[in-house]
Amino acid sequence: MRILLADDHELLRRGIRGLLQAKRRWRVVGEARDGVEAVAMAKKMKPDVVILDINMPNLNGLEATPQIREAAPTAKILILTLHESAEMVRRALEAGAQGFVLKSDLAQGLVTALKEISRSKVFLTPKASDIVVQEFLRGNGAEKSAAKPEVTPTLREREVIRLLAEGRTNKEIAAALGIGVRTAETHRANIMKKLDFRSLAELIQYAINTGMVARSVPGVSVLRFGG
Repeated sequence: MRILLADDHELLRRGIRGLLQAKRRWRVVGEARDGVEAVAMAKKMKPDVVILDINMPNLNGLEATPQIREAAPTAKILILTLHESAEMVRRALEAGAQGFVLKSDLAQGLVTALKEISRSKVFLTPKASDIVVQEFLRGNGAEKSAAKPEVTPTLREREVIRLLAEGRTNKEIAAALGIGVRTAETHRANIMKKLDFRSLAELIQYAINTGMVARSVPGVSVLRFGG
């Protein structure tokens, strides 16, 4: 696994690099100090995974994520942050990240996160998952699920929802279903509009609640309740 690491704190980069170097088949191919460097290095190096801190100068991690997705379409993106908020998780997933790790969970969660997102799964550390679930239980997600009870996705839409919940890109969905990328994009847009969702996090939670994906199956097994 070729990894690009982006964080403006050298000590944190050094610590993360130490964790990763213990893995025989993993290699840190570059280190960026801000989002602008991260985008440029991703375009040049085409890493398998990019680890991005949110709070970086010039271009933060959330702003850099869609640019990296464009510069290196096959790269998986893992967001690191100190911020414990459901809004931040939603924004990271919506920007195109496949994983979200709180820095307080770094020692226990980083290696697992990298393994999971490298397999095209969505990963949230238990604490981040709890934050999202607690907001859902307070009303935001529950209201969304109950907002249009009469709306039922078609069979094809259910297939797309399942793949989206597993962290697949539009290109990967198109390949899995034997359709064009533009058709996959259209399905995604129609699903979000039909179910009145504004973020991928809401769609993932909907997929779990409706049984389209199980809490313990590949792709969403990291969305654990209660840690």
